[in-house]
Amino acid sequence: MSSRRAEEFAGAIPLTALLWCFRIRLVGGEYTHKPILHRRSISCDRLGSYPIVEGESEIMDVKQFVAEKTEELRQTVGQQRALVALSGGVDSSVVAALGHQAIGDQITALFIDDGLMREGEGQMVAEVFAGLGIEVQIQDCSEQFFAALSGLTDPEDKRKAFRDTFYQTLGEAVRDSGAKFMLQGTIAADVLETKAGIKTQHNVLEQIGLDPASYGLEILEPLRELFKPQVREVARELGLPETIAERMPFPGPGLATRVVGEVTPERVATARAATVIVEEELAELRPFQCMAVLLNARATGVQDGQRTFGQIIVVRSVESEDAMTAEPTEVDWPKLRRIQQRICAEVPGVSKVLYDLTPKPPSTIEYI
Repeated sequence: MSSRRAEEFAGAIPLTALLWCFRIRLVGGEYTHKPILHRRSISCDRLGSYPIVEGESEIMDVKQFVAEKTEELRQTVGQQRALVALSGGVDSSVVAALGHQAIGDQITALFIDDGLMREGEGQMVAEVFAGLGIEVQIQDCSEQFFAALSGLTDPEDKRKAFRDTFYQTLGEAVRDSGAKFMLQGTIAADVLETKAGIKTQHNVLEQIGLDPASYGLEILEPLRELFKPQVREVARELGLPETIAERMPFPGPGLATRVVGEVTPERVATARAATVIVEEELAELRPFQCMAVLLNARATGVQDGQRTFGQIIVVRSVESEDAMTAEPTEVDWPKLRRIQQRICAEVPGVSKVLYDLTPKPPSTIEYI
């Protein structure tokens, strides 16, 4: 099927069928539970074009992908400068490593501290990339992001506010650095979810009606054709440590996607503290993704013999291959009890902890 026909077809069928269509199409007409390295031609503006290595199953030639993308970046950027915004996730980390391999010191690695990251994220990112010979600049922009999110409760309003602030901040950083290009870790799942209208991903600009030039940016997206398992293989090929290559996904808008209702520094701090506990306790299970979510609701509790009316935390952990579908992690009861006990004891103001059993679909993995 041509890319044009595929796109027309994709727009004419329900989302669930669309996702299964991609699964079948992209592994050569036969569904498999092991698509980890399979090439996937997606229904968007570009199709995968990387050769297949013959073997027990068809897999992408990771070495050729890295070689081609490195040369592509080198030719496109030329003698200009480029900037990459690092978040600590595998996608942006791979893009930073690819960019550094392609153009060396012509690239500036920037960590925007938006106040919405996990505990110690900026320092961790700086230390990891220092070990790879890449200096990371940390820019504290938390006040701008919280000001933009103030008073907003609708999920799409919050995503738009984050997106606008993110690109305004990046646009200023690009101009200050003298960079002409910005390297971005957009992957195939971001494109598909935005196109299907599930939720707008902040890094899929053309599909949400934004012109990068209006932010002073020219965007390069070397991972746009890949899904998460393929990105992890590229990370290993580039020599990134397993702590990065196997890091669970974390959304671009950070903990703003895990705070239902208004996003304030205090509410983010609650979600952040609970997230530390959830990630620590579930680490041995190696889920695809796990998180703590702060609901926009309260529940009556009892503490030290006194009535409280505290916050509600939802624990979510899922298993997935590519984030297009997901199943809840089967966590043992004693482990769930320990998570509940730690959150109620260690996170101030929490009176109730719930576990989310909903797969994707009908739910998405994140809450916002």
